[in-house]
Amino acid sequence: MQATRTLMYKGFFGRSLDEFKRLSNIVINLEGIKGAQGPYELHSFRDPTSIQDCKTMSDVEIGGVSTSNLDWVPSSSGTPPPSPNSPGYARFHGTISTQLPKDRPDIKRTGYAAFRTRDRPPTIFGRSLWNMDPYVYLALRVKSDGRSYFVNVQTESVVPTDLHQHRLFVKKPGEWETVLIKWNDFVRTNHGFVVEPQTEIMRQKIRSVGVGLTDRIPGPFELCIERIWATNDDSEAADADDAVSLLSSREGELKTKQGQKIAPQFHTLKYMAEGVLVIWKRRRLLEASALLASWDYQIHQHT
Repeated sequence: MQATRTLMYKGFFGRSLDEFKRLSNIVINLEGIKGAQGPYELHSFRDPTSIQDCKTMSDVEIGGVSTSNLDWVPSSSGTPPPSPNSPGYARFHGTISTQLPKDRPDIKRTGYAAFRTRDRPPTIFGRSLWNMDPYVYLALRVKSDGRSYFVNVQTESVVPTDLHQHRLFVKKPGEWETVLIKWNDFVRTNHGFVVEPQTEIMRQKIRSVGVGLTDRIPGPFELCIERIWATNDDSEAADADDAVSLLSSREGELKTKQGQKIAPQFHTLKYMAEGVLVIWKRRRLLEASALLASWDYQIHQHT
């Protein structure tokens, strides 16, 4: 009997052994009863080869001229490291252009760039998917230029082109920080538009995680990222966004297929003596961000 290409794939049995160890630890530690005992790393950019496991995308695929690059940067390059003893990180960078292709009259919109992790190779247990059901948060260690980035999660969905998205809200552009996003706060979209009715993200079948830029503001962009992981510990991001910083964020792009903005609704209002803290639901934050982005873009066009 001849081995199939899948079985001959380099590292197949090594990956299978790692998966067996992971599943065994879940049983030994009774994580099915007690819950996850610690964070779970989805992708680390601390190694130079880590960027080979990611795929970059841009509107070049439809005739646009935006560029998208993912490079590895050693911590010894003269810039502050993302964390102590970190050997390096990835730099997602390029240029956004809204120029339409001259030979594609069917293309009405360009100006995006993104990257994502590649589909994980199979193991002896079958197709490799991340099960994030035991975790509350998706965490990212990033340094942003302040532009309107989205975190994109692809699942083993019935509709292959569906994405679950959430704005990457940062408090300190130009500085390293940890951002936490609740898995249940991701919004289901298709080709950049919100899909109705909404369905909860399939946390048991995560295929890939990535970051995209769709603010359509021409010019260069840069987002540095050290790692992506799942966690239940919100103290891992002491500097994560609170509601006030979320509302002060300026940009967004999610709309319905009819081009209408997502109608805002309030989830909870808490009035305090020292001020008012407004906590928005997931799509309500995106709507507020999209509205501010529209104003900001108009100002940008007239300055």
